[in-house]
Amino acid sequence: MSISWSRVLPNGTIDVVNQKGVDYYNDLFNRLLAAGITPWVTLFHWDTPSGVHNRSDTGSFLSKDIIPKFNDYADFCFKTFGDRVKNWITLNEPWTYAWNGYGWGVLAPGRCSIDKKCETIGGGGNTSTEPYIVGHNLLLSHAAAYKTYKEKYQASQGGRVGMACNNDFGLPWNASDPEDVKAASRRLAF
Repeated sequence: MSISWSRVLPNGTIDVVNQKGVDYYNDLFNRLLAAGITPWVTLFHWDTPSGVHNRSDTGSFLSKDIIPKFNDYADFCFKTFGDRVKNWITLNEPWTYAWNGYGWGVLAPGRCSIDKKCETIGGGGNTSTEPYIVGHNLLLSHAAAYKTYKEKYQASQGGRVGMACNNDFGLPWNASDPEDVKAASRRLAF
């Protein structure tokens, strides 16, 4: 399951907390545990709060300014829910978010430079650079949140932190050809 960043921190920053959103997740986690269900919680499933995304000086994951904001959000969640949540997933499919949102423009925020639709949907973009910038900042955000959990919470809460990476499986065209086998293996590793 995912926690909606903007549901608990409407501005995307820790200066404003939506207590109703916090209460909702507290109740949900309590009910899951009472039913014998162990929550696995994703912190970012492609739902950047508009207060963070729309700032001209940050532009969401296009700027390194997102890293401390994401880390503050993660820290807030670890502190608030970590007594019950032991399995944290910082990011859901960062490659998919970076490429489909900033390379091909088929998912939010719809930025790209390979299709005219991106000029009106996401306000333009640059397919040759933005997916890489976003991907890099996603990984740095994960690293910051992981470090925060490890240093501040892991000893007392006993949880773990990772991310959910997607994978496109590939088979060799000809399983008898060593070059095809190597190519399929390389594709899977990449």
